Order: sequence, then structure tokens, then C-alpha cells
Amino acid sequence: MSPGKRLSEYGCGRANQLPSGGHIENPFEMDIPLISSDTLIDHAAHCLDCDVPICHAVACPLHNRVPDLCESLRHGRWREACDLLHTTNNFPEITGRVCPAPCEASCRRDGDGSGIPIRQIEYQVAEYGFANDWIRPARIEVKSGKRVVVIGSGPAGLAAAQQLVRSGHEVIVFEKDDHVGGLLRYTIPYFKLGRTVLDRRLDQLREEGVTFITGIVAGEDISYRYLSRMCDAICVAIETGPPKDLPVPGRDLENVIFGTEYLRQANMIRSGERGGFDRAFCGRDKIIAVIGGGSVGQDCVALSRREGARRTYQLEIQPKPSDALRSEAFQTGADGGGQDDCIRRWCVQTKRLSGSGTRVSELHGVEVQWYNGQNGPAMRERASTEFSLNVDLVVLAIGIEPSSQSGLIEKLGLRLDPEGDLAPASPDGTGRVGLFATRNTATGASIVGRAIASGRTVAAEIDQYLAAQG
Repeated sequence: MSPGKRLSEYGCGRANQLPSGGHIENPFEMDIPLISSDTLIDHAAHCLDCDVPICHAVACPLHNRVPDLCESLRHGRWREACDLLHTTNNFPEITGRVCPAPCEASCRRDGDGSGIPIRQIEYQVAEYGFANDWIRPARIEVKSGKRVVVIGSGPAGLAAAQQLVRSGHEVIVFEKDDHVGGLLRYTIPYFKLGRTVLDRRLDQLREEGVTFITGIVAGEDISYRYLSRMCDAICVAIETGPPKDLPVPGRDLENVIFGTEYLRQANMIRSGERGGFDRAFCGRDKIIAVIGGGSVGQDCVALSRREGARRTYQLEIQPKPSDALRSEAFQTGADGGGQDDCIRRWCVQTKRLSGSGTRVSELHGVEVQWYNGQNGPAMRERASTEFSLNVDLVVLAIGIEPSSQSGLIEKLGLRLDPEGDLAPASPDGTGRVGLFATRNTATGASIVGRAIASGRTVAAEIDQYLAAQG
């Protein structure tokens, strides 16, 4: 059964016009090609052969109902599949594009090593939903009379805001940047998540009643005292803290930047925003060293190749993970425009940076060996493995510090428990409003799916808290 209108009518390719198993280039997206509806249904049917579907129960932070979704697709019930996606995930078209898909890694593999492309199914079903006007703003007629302030408009904040407004509460979202979206707009590369995809959802949230106020830094531009007087509950939903630095000699040289800065600048320039940073860095014709093998590091590699870097190195201190080949294939699949592929090196430690004048020109490192120490994994340098690389730009993508270090939590009067999470809100009789926070606020950046799940969880807690207040 056809899923309805063709995606080509909405600029999303010609999936329904292909024979089973066919692939096409999708002009709407740069990273994920559409596949035919018949092929998608074949994958869904194959999913139902699984005896132990841990993909949704264990691997997926959102607990997306993958078997139920595939059951609906097998019988051609596309709208039902779209509705099922939205029972657990506020933004499946976004996670379908950018999630690293831990569900697929847990999927039962066939003898040929293939598995169910769950992320592809999620992405394509969501796009069919938009193409056929199945995804519409929810109008809540019964209002609670309560107001909630959400600080931060990343995936966690947006998910919390949507859940709360659908519970009948008035919701105001404060965002420090000039545009809404947080890491979805400024950190995830534009070629993985188009701005029109994000803005489409933001329009839905606005129509549902969410108010966005941008250019406001909570704790600085507005005090906690003011916030507590204007609402009944506050939700702190800041997924990312400051990036981790690399304390090595030469760190203060020019053209040594954070990966988040590199990605943010590229996104801002792409969208016509040229403010907010002192210098613009472009990878064209440069030799770039990306330090860090995580998702931010991979995105920086992909961006450097797309910008036309002469050569890109990616250096990671940890051993090569078992799924590295999969992540490398995903990242390098897009046309980067560079002359050479990325050269990846694992078990490598950067020792120092050097340069001529104030600009970096060389990276000096050494290979390391990991072993089981008395207190867990430990490493030591391997003798006679020192090396140097000529570089024009060094990008640091070694992780994110907890958001608590930004000072916002202290300014708002919040406290952390011994495990590093924000303590549950508890009114103390002094007129303070309920204080809540998404888990990512204390633990730093996470995958988008986990951030959405955290936003949904804290929204449920706030809803219960407000109900108890009468």
C-alpha cells in the first residue's frame, strides 16, 4: 500500500517511484538517501522475525517501539506507524538524521552481517508524515493556569516544552543565542541537519503555544528572583557545558580552536549569521588535525573535507572501537571535496604544538599502549614512536565539561547531588518555585535521542509537581 503523497511533491526525492531495493540521491538531504517504500516494508517484515528485540527496550534511550512500528509498516499502515513514532519521540525526523543509532548496533545480525536500518525507517516514516500532513500542531483547550520557564532550547528543552504545553501549561523558553535550537542549530553540521527541518518543528511548537525569547542569558540578563516571580516551575535544559581543553605547550597559538567553535562558525556563516565570533576559520586548502574521535570530532572531519581541506588527520588517544569502520563509512560517504581522505590514527597522544610566530605549524605526538592497571585501564608511551605533523589548523574535539561548571547552576541556586546530577526540586516554604533540570544539564553533552528522553522525563515530573500544588 502506498504511504500517501510522494515525497517528491515536497522536495524529498522520488522514493515511491523506484523498484524494490532501489536507491536515489535525495536533493532534500545530503547524508541519507531515500529508499523505495517496498524495500522499507521488506526491512520491517524482517524485523518481526527477531525473537529478542532489545533494540527498543535496552539500546534506544527513547524506547521507540520498533517492533510495533515495523508491524504497522508490514501491513501498510503508514499513518499508524507515524503516530507510534511520536508516542515516544517528539522529533523522529531529527533523530532519524543525526542519531548514532545504538538500536541498530544491538539489532540481531544475519549471517551476511546486515541488520535492520531502524534509523532509516524512523527518518522516512517521519518524512512521509510531514508530506501527508499527518503531523500537525496539537491544540489543548483545557489550560492549567500554570506557567513554566524552560532555560535552553536544545533537544531536551524543546521536548520538555512541547510535553508541558500539551499538558495545558503556559511555557516560555529562554535561549541565550539569537535563534532557537541550541546544539541542533549551532553544533550539528548543516549538511546533517538542514535548518529548514529544525524550523519546521519550531513552527509547530509555536502554533501549539510555546513562547520563545532569544538573546537572554538566564542568571545574568534575568535573575533567579525575577524568574521565580514570573512562573510556577523552572526547567534548566542545557545539554552542553564548555568544551574540554588540551593543556599542552603551544595551546595558545592561533589556529588552535575547539571543535564546537569550528562547527558553530560554519553553521552561522552558512545561515547568514556573521556575528558572535572574532575570527572565521575555513578548512579550504589547509592541513587540519582533528584531535578527538567522538561524534564532534567526526563532524569536524566531515566539515573539513566538505570545505576542501588539502588533508585531514584525526587523532584519538583511545584504541580503535569495534564499530569504527561503520562510523568512518558514514562520515566519509558525503562528497567532501577534499583531495585526500582523512587519515585516522588511534592510540595517539598529542604532546605539544609549535609554530612560527603566533600561528601553529606543527603537531608533535607519540603512540601509546593501553593495558590493565591496578585501578583500571592505563596507558604508557611506546618507545621510539614520536612523530610530527605539519598542520595549518588544529581542532580540539576531546569532550565536553559538565554544564555545572558554567556557573549557571550556582547562579540559579541549584545544587548537585553526590553523583553529579541536579537534586530533585523540593519546595522549602520560602516562596521558591519548583526547580528541575534535564539529566544532561549535569552530565554534559549526549546524543540527541537521550536529550529528548531526558526532556520528556523532566516534563512529566514538572507536570506531577504542578498538579500537586493545586
